[in-house]
Amino acid sequence: MSTLHFHQTTTSTPEQFIAGLTDFGPGRSKLFGNSADEYLKVHQRGPCEADVTEGSGGIWERLHYDWSDPNRVVMTTTDSNIWGGASGHIYTFTRNPNGTTDIDAVVVREGKNLKGKVLGFVLGTIGKGVLESAFGNSVKAIEARNAGASQVRQGQQPA
Repeated sequence: MSTLHFHQTTTSTPEQFIAGLTDFGPGRSKLFGNSADEYLKVHQRGPCEADVTEGSGGIWERLHYDWSDPNRVVMTTTDSNIWGGASGHIYTFTRNPNGTTDIDAVVVREGKNLKGKVLGFVLGTIGKGVLESAFGNSVKAIEARNAGASQVRQGQQPA
């Protein structure tokens, strides 16, 4: 089992980041590179939770999203072709006095078969940088999305 910890500071508010994280519409892969549209299926969605299957590259997982706490999103893996056990993601948000937000992400990968165990080991060692880079790209994409929405509200054309 691999447990990976990531940290980023963003100009997005927790609400803006959660809005991006829980936007299960087409184009999700623009925010989250490991969530291809052809894998995306929303089974159920409520005001503060969702049951969603997503993935890419032959790897999929069904996740229960819970964003009932405005400072935390918990994504629990309920089914997957390679992940099981304690697999999932937790995003914790801390508002800073300067208007930025610290995001702490914990990703747990517990393989349920040989492919999952090997991939979990790789992610926990040499592959951590790939997931860290993907996390950074998601933070930047959500910031850009929010900057574009802010410009539209102010009557400007987004860049």
